[in-house]
Amino acid sequence: MIPRWLRFAWLNTLRNRRRSAVTVTIAALGTAALLLAGGFALFTYESLAQASARTTGHLIVATPAQFEKDEDTPLQNGLQGYAALRDRLLADPSVRQVLPRVEFSGLISNGDKSVVMVAVGIAPDEEFAVKGPFLTVTAGQVLTSDERGAVMLGEGLARSLKATPGSSLTLLASTTEGALNALDVTVKGVVSTGIPDIDRRLVYTDVTTAQKLVVTDRVSSLGLFLDRMEATGPTRERLQAALPQLKLQTWEEQAVFYRSVRELYNRIFGALGLIIAVIVVFVVGNAMAMAIIERTREVGTLRALGTLPGQLIGSFALEGLLLGGTGAVLGALLSLGVTLALLVFPVQMPPPPGRSVGYPLQITADPQLYLLTLAAMLALTTLASALVARRTVQRPVVDALAHV
Repeated sequence: MIPRWLRFAWLNTLRNRRRSAVTVTIAALGTAALLLAGGFALFTYESLAQASARTTGHLIVATPAQFEKDEDTPLQNGLQGYAALRDRLLADPSVRQVLPRVEFSGLISNGDKSVVMVAVGIAPDEEFAVKGPFLTVTAGQVLTSDERGAVMLGEGLARSLKATPGSSLTLLASTTEGALNALDVTVKGVVSTGIPDIDRRLVYTDVTTAQKLVVTDRVSSLGLFLDRMEATGPTRERLQAALPQLKLQTWEEQAVFYRSVRELYNRIFGALGLIIAVIVVFVVGNAMAMAIIERTREVGTLRALGTLPGQLIGSFALEGLLLGGTGAVLGALLSLGVTLALLVFPVQMPPPPGRSVGYPLQITADPQLYLLTLAAMLALTTLASALVARRTVQRPVVDALAHV
């Protein structure tokens, strides 16, 4: 029974080929637009999530006061005896690496000029091995763990101090006791994060040099890098139960920019998707309304021959399903083609606000997104066709037969 009605619906869509072609084309373009916009949003979310987790670690371990209070002196709320804690954390099967961080601020001087700095002490070899090329080296080399008293400067800061690899500078910062301390360092390299505001203040050094400057053996926090992103939640619960005196935060809690972008894109692409869906539904509904009006006398004849209203509504709904379904499938193929084309022919996006470098435009082909979009298109076009057909099909038979 169903194949017969489906064949009737298919033949009816071919009565006015031009109108059906226009309807299918608009449905295809609408579906492709939804999939491309959704795929771009998913790619952006994934990229920002990976960048955020790579910057801080999937989990950040520190004292509760480090997250909740401001420090009066450097590392006032830091972690004591981090080496033993690091070994304990590495025993967890999901933890791939644990990186210490010493965060402090102060002044950096070339003798003639002093500039405010935001400095980070890291374990260089482990940091660059785990994170990969998260910095662009514009001059010199990156730090190594076997040298002390070396720094990497942000590109803007190096330009401000007229510093190049090999230059001697002086770091000035408050110690944990509140006194002022100075330390001579050598510039090992100049780097860029892609964010000019950060590059104007950024200083990287090794953990030992940072601790020597602020006179402490503490670290600000430990960044835990896991074997996969999905292990973040379970690992946090497991480690938090084992370390109740400490506090663990996820990368997402630290990633304010990621959360802001996600909320913004959800609203923008949500509104865009709603508008496109409404347009497609109205186009299919209008095409079906025109087809039904043209066939009003035919509907009356079928009703007079004993065809039930539900059967006729089902037939028209199948026509809408075929039009919307064909358009949705073609739109999905078009979206997939564009996605693959961007991999073969890369397109570079301009730098976003606050950054100095662009990024490649890519679209994520998510199977779940494709299935949900196709299902939504099929359901909406079928429902729109059934609603449009209902009024005509339920007209009295005499009125339908007399329709001109």
